[in-house]
Amino acid sequence: MSRAERAKEKFLQGYNCSQAVALAFCDVMGLEEDVVLKMMLPFGGGIGRLRMTCGAISGMVAVVGMVFSSAENTPENKKETYAIVQDLCAKFKEETGSLICAELLSGVKVPVEVGGEAEARTAEYYKKRPCADMVALAAQILEEYLQEKGIL
Repeated sequence: MSRAERAKEKFLQGYNCSQAVALAFCDVMGLEEDVVLKMMLPFGGGIGRLRMTCGAISGMVAVVGMVFSSAENTPENKKETYAIVQDLCAKFKEETGSLICAELLSGVKVPVEVGGEAEARTAEYYKKRPCADMVALAAQILEEYLQEKGIL
């Protein structure tokens, strides 16, 4: 099973978008699932349902941080890590047109509610949203990058 398929499966099991992407790379990050679930929970719904940066992007970026960043707070480390993030985000945006949750949802005519409670995960919920596909795309982009770098 590809990382994209694994991430999509996790999303369809009820995990949020950021959790789903990051969970597909637990082994690469060297983290247990329970740690990743707690760490990534606030990033769902475009960061706490604020509909800002897509949670799939947040999940992808968290993995980049764990895999490519060092504990050294150097300008070189920041520059290298930021360059990876910018490259991966550009690929995602090229495919989707945006990195913003609200724009991705409104692009498919899903009413965008900021804040409030998350909707129940029903068949109708999954049918009207692009989120499962966004999760799969972010995981695919990251998987391909990690393969290119010889990490996978």
